[in-house]
Parts: sequence; structure tokens; C-alpha cells
Amino acid sequence: MKNTIGTSVTMTVFGESHGPAVGVVLDGLAPGLPVDEAFIAARLSQRRPSGPADTARVEQDRFQLVSGVYGGRTTGTPLTILIPNENVRSGDYRQLERVARPSHADFTAQMKYHGFQDPRGGGHFSGRVTAGIVAAGAICQQALAGKGIRLATHILRCGGVEDAPFTDVASEIDRIEGRKFPLIRDLEAEVEAAVLAAKQEQDSLGGIIQTGICGLPAGLGEPWFDSLEGVLARAVFAIGGIKGVEFGEGFGFGALRGSQANDPFRMEAGKVVTTTNHNGGINGGITNGMPVIFNMAVKPTPSIARKQQTVDFVDGKDVELELTGRHDPAIIRRICPVVTALTSVVLCDQLALRYGTDYLVAL
Repeated sequence: MKNTIGTSVTMTVFGESHGPAVGVVLDGLAPGLPVDEAFIAARLSQRRPSGPADTARVEQDRFQLVSGVYGGRTTGTPLTILIPNENVRSGDYRQLERVARPSHADFTAQMKYHGFQDPRGGGHFSGRVTAGIVAAGAICQQALAGKGIRLATHILRCGGVEDAPFTDVASEIDRIEGRKFPLIRDLEAEVEAAVLAAKQEQDSLGGIIQTGICGLPAGLGEPWFDSLEGVLARAVFAIGGIKGVEFGEGFGFGALRGSQANDPFRMEAGKVVTTTNHNGGINGGITNGMPVIFNMAVKPTPSIARKQQTVDFVDGKDVELELTGRHDPAIIRRICPVVTALTSVVLCDQLALRYGTDYLVAL
């Protein structure tokens, strides 16, 4: 099921960048969950390009709820969301039928699909496919909110600009929501300037993003091969721009002693808490009731305008590539709502597995 994720609540993605549409099928959702189309549209707008620091390809994302919704509520049957592609310029990609963009999926797609893949705009490997994920994730995110579970993703580092890490997740989510650049501190101008500087030099930027989740009950996840870290990492690694994941202190643990890395347990208002959260809210693959926090490395956008060395994989020869078309100088702003959406789908699946399908519905 290479295009499907989940066990109880599943999501299947489909479509290509320049095909008629992209979309998703959500299956296993409980009947009766609210489906707020205005909220879905708002989440899609956070992913949409909106200025010189983004690609010039702007889609309206006029989504259609094709099945699984009636009277503003889920029916419990497969929920299909279709998002038409309207602003395509396929001629920009004609050379990519045989010439591979460095660090993109053009060559590996050729090896897997033997030339039958759709190369336009990256085809099925395009970030355009994430529009459906954001729409589906919006429904799951609202379901989680109904149980007091909130989450958000922000830019932690980009172009030498560093945001504050999550500490008081609930209040910091409020600061992030509604901002064009998802940041805790007031650093939007600095991040945008760094992206535009890279664009001016026909280059691109990567960075680090951070997701915080509050309100999860203790006991969610499994030991060993279905640890919560494992299922979350599997999900976010599906996004082509994500090349690294760490939970809590992550690789920083390598420089600590146990006395520094351990999170002491205490009782607070009759509830077990930890006084620090170096482990990011997970012990033994299972949530401990503290906020779940994880960082992700976002690579620089591989589609850049500079002349690059590559190959013509049809004729089998070395060539130079000077790329044209519309591309993001940095995807780090637009990838944040995608990660939040995908995480929301995973959490709905995990909660359904532990507590049953109807757990998220207030009956």
C-alpha cells in the first residue's frame, strides 16, 4: 500500500501535479465528526503560495467533498476529497522527460516506472499532492481538538534565523496560528529576507521545523516496531523534502549525561508529570502525557535556476541543466501545514486503534 498510510483510520493519496486533480481518500473515520469546509479552506490557504518567497504557481484549491460527508458530518464511509489542478504550464517540464534534476525524483521515477511516469511538474512526486493531505488533515485536526488535543508546526531555523523552541506548547500554538510564516517569535521579515536572498542568487534554502502536540493521553503507541516515534517518522518521511527526524533532544542526547537527559517524574494535581521534557513526551515508544515534540530537517528545494551537472537518462550521456519554470526558493513555510495535517491523520489512527473508532466522536 505504497500510497496509503494507517491501520484503523487510513489515508490514500492520488493524482499528479499537472493531471486533472489531486486528492485523498480517508477511510475508517467514525460517523458524526464535524466537517467544516471553512476550516479546510483556511488550512489550504496556509499551504498556498502567497508572495515572492514562494512559487509563482498559485492554485485556488477549490476542493470537492465527493463522498463520505452528509449534512456537514462524516458518514463513516470512505471520505473522498478532490482538488482540481487549474494553473499548469506543462511545457516548462518537457526536457525533464529525459533529463534528471539533481536531488529530485526524476531519475528514480524513471528507474521504477520505466518511462511511463508523468514527468510534468514532478508528477506524483510533486508537492502539489500534499494539498489533499492538508484537506484531509484539517478534518482530523478538528476531531482531535474536540478531545482537547492541539498541535502545530513552526519554522525553528532557516537561513541563519532561529526561532524559539516549543516550551509552553498550548500558548505557543496560539502565536503560530494565523501567521504567514509560522513562527513563535516576531521573525517573519528576517526569514523572508533570507529566502529572497537565496532566490536572488538563483538558489534555495532548507531549514529545521518543529512540531508540538499537547493534550495527548499517556499510553498511546506501542513498543518496538509500532512506537509512536516510528509511525510519526514513517509518515513525515513520505514528504519528499523531509530528510531527518529527531524527538525531544534527538541527536543532542549524544552530548549529555543521564543526569542531564533524564526527565524526573513528579505528581501534580493528582497527575504524573515530568519536570523536564528532554524525551519529547515519549518513553519506550509510548506517550507519557507530556507534550510530544519533534524536529525535522527540510532540505533546500532541489529545483533551482543555476546551471547544474546532470544526465540525459534516455541517451545515457552527461548534460548541463538550466532549469526554467516556477519553483519555491524554500518550501519550509509551506511544508509546516502539511506536517501538521499528516500528524493529525496519524494521531486519529493511533487513538482509534487504542480506544476504538468512536473515541473522537462526542456522542
